[in-house]
Amino acid sequence: MSNDDKSQPGSDQAPVNKHGEVIVEATVRKHIEILGLPCLQKSLDEILAWARKERPAAGALIERALAADAEHSLTRTIDRRLQDSGLPDRPTLETFDFNFQPTIDKALVLQLAELDFIRAHEDVVFTGNSGTGKSHILKAIAVRACSAGIKVLYRRFHVLMDDLYAGLADNTYDKRLRRYSRVPVLVIDDVGLGRIRRSENEPTAAQMLFTLVDQRVGRASTLMTSNIKLSAWGGYLGDAALTMAILDRMIQRATRMEIEGPSWRDKESKELNERHRSDAHKRKPSAGSRTTGPQVR
Repeated sequence: MSNDDKSQPGSDQAPVNKHGEVIVEATVRKHIEILGLPCLQKSLDEILAWARKERPAAGALIERALAADAEHSLTRTIDRRLQDSGLPDRPTLETFDFNFQPTIDKALVLQLAELDFIRAHEDVVFTGNSGTGKSHILKAIAVRACSAGIKVLYRRFHVLMDDLYAGLADNTYDKRLRRYSRVPVLVIDDVGLGRIRRSENEPTAAQMLFTLVDQRVGRASTLMTSNIKLSAWGGYLGDAALTMAILDRMIQRATRMEIEGPSWRDKESKELNERHRSDAHKRKPSAGSRTTGPQVR
C-alpha cells in the first residue's frame, strides 16, 4: 500500500478518495438541480469548503445547506398568497399613526394582530366615518395573516355583491359562494359605500350576505368595515329584518370597534396643500428682483 493511501501519522481523519468525492459532488449538484434549489446551487462550493474546514455535525450541515432555499420558498409563497388575496395595498400597523386617532384602542388592535381570533374563528367589525383608519388596520391584519400562512380574500362590499350577482347570471353562483364561504379569512371592506343592484327577480344584497355570513360564522373569520352605523345597514341592504339576523350572527362572535375622529385623508390633503403653498412662496420672486422676458418693440 502506498503512502498516499494511508492517513498521516497523528491524523484522526480517514483517507480521502478524491475521485470518489468528485463523483459524489457531481451527483449532489445534479440532485440540487432536479429539486430546484437555486440558492444551494449557487452556494454549494462555499458550503462544502466550510464543511471541510469546520467538520460540522450532520444536522448543522443540512440546516445551513437548506436554510436559504427554505427562506426563498417561504417568501415566494407569502408573495403569492398576498397577490391571490386581492388586497389593493399592503399597509402595516407599524405605519399607522395611533396618536392621530386616539379613539382607537391600540392595545385591542395589537391583540387582534396576534391572530388568535382567526384561530378561534371569531369576527371583527369596525365602523366609523370615512378616512378614520378602519381599512388600514384590517388590511394590515390581513397582511399579517398571509405572512402567517393563512389564506385571505379581500373584497369591497359592492364588488363582492356584483361578483355574486354575476354568478346568478352565468349559473356559477354556488361555486362563487363556496369560494367566499370557505376561505379562512374574508375581509369585506366599505359596507355602505357603492351602489347595490336591486331587482325584483333577484335576491337582495341582504339575502346574499345572510347566506354568506350564516355559512361562515363559527367556521371562519370575517372582517368587516362600514362607514355607516349598524342601525343603518337595513336600509342600505334592502331588508331590515334580514339585516338584523345578519348582525345577530356576526356580533355574537365579533370584536367591535366604533372609530370616531378626524379623517386621515383630510389631514394628508391639508398637509399636501400647505406644502404646495410653501413651495409656491419660495419660488415667488422678491420685490427687488427683475424678471426678464421677450421685449416688445
